[in-house]
Amino acid sequence: MSMDTLRARVRALEHVVVAFSGGADSAFLAWVANDVLGPERALAVTAVSPSLPDAERKACATLAAEWGLRWREVVTDEMDEAAYRRNDADRCYWCKDALLRQLGPLVAAGGGDEAGATVVLGVNLDDLGDHRPGQRAAAEHGAVFPLVDAGFTKHDVRMWSRRLGLPTWDKPAAACLASRIPYGTPVTLRRLASVEQAEAALRRLGFDELRVRHYGDLARIEVPVDRLGDVVAAAHAVVDAVKAAGYRYATLDLDGLRSGNLNDALGLKLAARG
Repeated sequence: MSMDTLRARVRALEHVVVAFSGGADSAFLAWVANDVLGPERALAVTAVSPSLPDAERKACATLAAEWGLRWREVVTDEMDEAAYRRNDADRCYWCKDALLRQLGPLVAAGGGDEAGATVVLGVNLDDLGDHRPGQRAAAEHGAVFPLVDAGFTKHDVRMWSRRLGLPTWDKPAAACLASRIPYGTPVTLRRLASVEQAEAALRRLGFDELRVRHYGDLARIEVPVDRLGDVVAAAHAVVDAVKAAGYRYATLDLDGLRSGNLNDALGLKLAARG
């Protein structure tokens, strides 16, 4: 892993469209692409859909303005896809497919300003070991992963982001809202809104790093283990915040926050089938 290798990889691509969610990985890649190629050859694009919290959309706009990125939003239509709403193990495939279909016309030969550009995603080496069908969709559409090509892990991204003074260096992982809904439970606008409202309210209480997992009228709250006591101490306010979002019950997961932990249950089901 080296910044020289990453810069060389981005430079070799000549013209890129960066899928920019505002998380540590995509923000780092967008900054590097803009620094290496300049805004005329690097476009950052944020996918806007009901699964993107409004706070994250605004954060993308703020970063783009502060860093001088050429940036735009595209509205994606994954909620129109029955396979996405069904929320099986390939849900993320359909989400990424919707984004890449929107970006396709931008980079088509003979198109507009982005004709001939390569779509790049902030996938790092650590991401390759998890269940991430969205990576398959990206590869099928010809997108590439410069961080992987340059040997970057999540730690490397955060280390270099800190060295560069990027405020995203320690930003908690923030997957889409649909990732809070267990596989097999259909994704609906109402469920996404409930999760977003509950998480936003809990962040206002000081819990910046968390997940609210949706189980019908029960919300399962995950925070880092060292914050479990803080949730208990603020129990009344936490319960009120969760109920205001439409849930009847609030529970605290004593295992703490585990990003992508719903994949564990998926693994158990696949093992049982085998």
